[in-house]
Amino acid sequence: MKKWWHRWLILPSELKRLGVIGLNQRNGRYLLPNNNRKFYRRVDDKLVTKTLAQEMGLAVPELYHVFQTQQAVTNLHKALAGFDSFVMKPSRGSGGRGVLVIKGRRGAKFVKASGVVISERDVERHAAEILGGLFSLGGSRDVAMVEACISSHAELSKISYQGAPDVRVIMLHGYPIMAMLRVATRQSDGRANLHQGAIGIGIDLASGRTIHAIHHGHSVTTHPDLDTDLLGLQIPGWDQVMEMATKGYEMTGLGYLGADLIVDETRGPVVIELNARPGLAIQLANGTGLHHRFEKAQAHALEHPGEDWKARLEFSMQAFGKKTPAEV
Repeated sequence: MKKWWHRWLILPSELKRLGVIGLNQRNGRYLLPNNNRKFYRRVDDKLVTKTLAQEMGLAVPELYHVFQTQQAVTNLHKALAGFDSFVMKPSRGSGGRGVLVIKGRRGAKFVKASGVVISERDVERHAAEILGGLFSLGGSRDVAMVEACISSHAELSKISYQGAPDVRVIMLHGYPIMAMLRVATRQSDGRANLHQGAIGIGIDLASGRTIHAIHHGHSVTTHPDLDTDLLGLQIPGWDQVMEMATKGYEMTGLGYLGADLIVDETRGPVVIELNARPGLAIQLANGTGLHHRFEKAQAHALEHPGEDWKARLEFSMQAFGKKTPAEV
């Protein structure tokens, strides 16, 4: 029997029935009409995002240091001397590029999340590449942020290869539409990025339980490196995850938005970043398309303008918590 994802590749009618959308439809119907470009900096610059989140009382990783010049990079060893673990990333990076996760030290060297040992010079070179704009939107010059390394909740760490899993929630007009958990593999080098080999796992919005998983576009039920079950897992602190994601609308003013969070072992859900152009792989992870949900949320938003985050979240939980007839 062919998998659902295989049928999508063969039967366009199945794509339409499931409500699968592509980049052109996403951009033309949902992203461009609902995202005012003047608000993009609120999500494209992670330092700005962090400040806005803190002003709203949302938990974010502690900021250790910001490298703004090449001269500052030469003193990196002094700036990071007190930190055994950290995450270094570009403030205006995209697609998870340029994120360096350090989990510990071995003498004068650093240990990446994947277990690979690198030198201080390697870290300096990475910071210099960030400043040069190698990983940034449009290749423009950037700054290198160094943040606390989040200690993922134990229940989620069981299904991720060394790196911390994160939750992505896609929203339209402030209504959560679909969610997935992204877990690292050996291939993804400890990073939860699907394009780099991580696993995408669909999450039921109402219960917070994992319902479907993909790896490189193929349906899977166990982790390829850990042999742990991926389905039926309860995401810890799910209600808080959804609340924090939903508040991203008030925080940014963007109608089409993705929110990425990590569930910390002690702090609970923490906002990692927000995205004005979240990708569409979340459809594969959930085994259904976004179109039907988008249209339902859009119609509801027109009928109920100005709903607060609680009302929007309640609607989404009820409307999308279990699959509609079109998604079965």
